[in-house]
Amino acid sequence: MGKSRNSRRRAAAADAVVEAVDGGLAQLIPDPDRGRAWTLLIDGAPQSHVDLDDPGYLSFEYQRRLGHVIDLVAPPGRPVQVVHLGGGALTLARYVAATRLRSTQQVVERDAALVQLVRRELPLDPGARIRVRSVDAREGLGKVPEAWADLVIADVFSGARTPAHLTSTEFLDEVRRVLRPGGVYAANIADGPPLAHLRGQIATVGARFAEVAVAADAGVWRGKRFGNAVLVAADVQLPVGELTRRCASDPHPGRVEHGRSLRDFTGGAVAVTDSVAVASPSPPPSVFR
Repeated sequence: MGKSRNSRRRAAAADAVVEAVDGGLAQLIPDPDRGRAWTLLIDGAPQSHVDLDDPGYLSFEYQRRLGHVIDLVAPPGRPVQVVHLGGGALTLARYVAATRLRSTQQVVERDAALVQLVRRELPLDPGARIRVRSVDAREGLGKVPEAWADLVIADVFSGARTPAHLTSTEFLDEVRRVLRPGGVYAANIADGPPLAHLRGQIATVGARFAEVAVAADAGVWRGKRFGNAVLVAADVQLPVGELTRRCASDPHPGRVEHGRSLRDFTGGAVAVTDSVAVASPSPPPSVFR
């Protein structure tokens, strides 16, 4: 008779890799339900999930939604050039490499010790064209050539908060410099009631891009709980219909807002500049229990 789920979870915790990194205490916890899969936590906050046998599998809901953006940024299978701001366990870079062969990617992850841990314990496919820079996200973005990227993904958290200097119009000016014409920007935004940070970020991105859409689950949209929203922006028409269908069919369905409904949600929020930018709000302790 097989082990119970609780027994498997206790065994996984016992097999965890625990190591101090620049950003706190990192834990790699084996997934008891998938043979070579791991969850990365920093100071107890879940950051990434990686399945070494199936890098096309995305466990976290917000990463699934970012995966949909990756799938829709170009025709299926076409190589793309991607900048990832924030690396974690390199989940999304692995996803791009697995689903879009011969893609070229740059990952900017400030925590050099974390990068070393991930490379050692969760090695990348040696054939993947992934370069990792261990510098501040905005500094690293500044080193990317002009009009280089088809897609820029921002998923940067320090102490479970997005740093203030990655929330401003000046930051987005750098994103636009790096994007090719028709390129797409996507960001993971964490917020809770009353969603003031999310509204401000929508206004900020709307000040720099012609098209904006946001995907989140109903509880986040209604301001009932703290959670993640995935913001997508471009100067060309976004594939809102297909993104909506994919998010709605996820294991935990999400809703996509765009156009007038998103403007109504944003209300009177104004764009954020460097002079007034603040970090995203801290999640309540109950989020990680």
